[in-house]
Amino acid sequence: MSFSLIPDLRITSFRDVDADFLREHNVRAILSDIDNTLEPYENPLPTQDLLAWLRMLEAEGVRIAFVSNNGKGRVSLFNSELGLPAYPRAWKPSKRALVSAMRDLGVTAEETIFLGDQIYTDVLAAHNAGMRAILVNPIRDRKDPITFFKRIFERPVLKAYDKRSGQK
Repeated sequence: MSFSLIPDLRITSFRDVDADFLREHNVRAILSDIDNTLEPYENPLPTQDLLAWLRMLEAEGVRIAFVSNNGKGRVSLFNSELGLPAYPRAWKPSKRALVSAMRDLGVTAEETIFLGDQIYTDVLAAHNAGMRAILVNPIRDRKDPITFFKRIFERPVLKAYDKRSGQK
């Protein structure tokens, strides 16, 4: 992979990554952001829908780890019943936590994908680590000025993705 802000794929929801997708894209591991990618910010624990998806991944032999810029408290609470590998305070777009996660899971960048809802952290971190970046539509954006500002800067990248993928 080369440096790029443009995601390799854009999907509506983590649910779009199903058994067929995993086989088609030769995925052995998924690294994922948590907030606004798998659950809304205000959900402290995984919902039944997410738990069912995680069980499907396990049945397919796919490993998963959480890589979040959020603090240890938030990530530990979310992961408390799951016990999956988790990397809080990842400082994405730094690749350090992603590389550690792949090493700990025993996988390579070629067989790993990263799921995230932000271009300037998640997509960039994945590409910095040499893996495919899957951009998930945000579940529920916060209405704060920082998020609003950030999403404005993502628009040109999304337009470039749409042009490259033949959409719109």
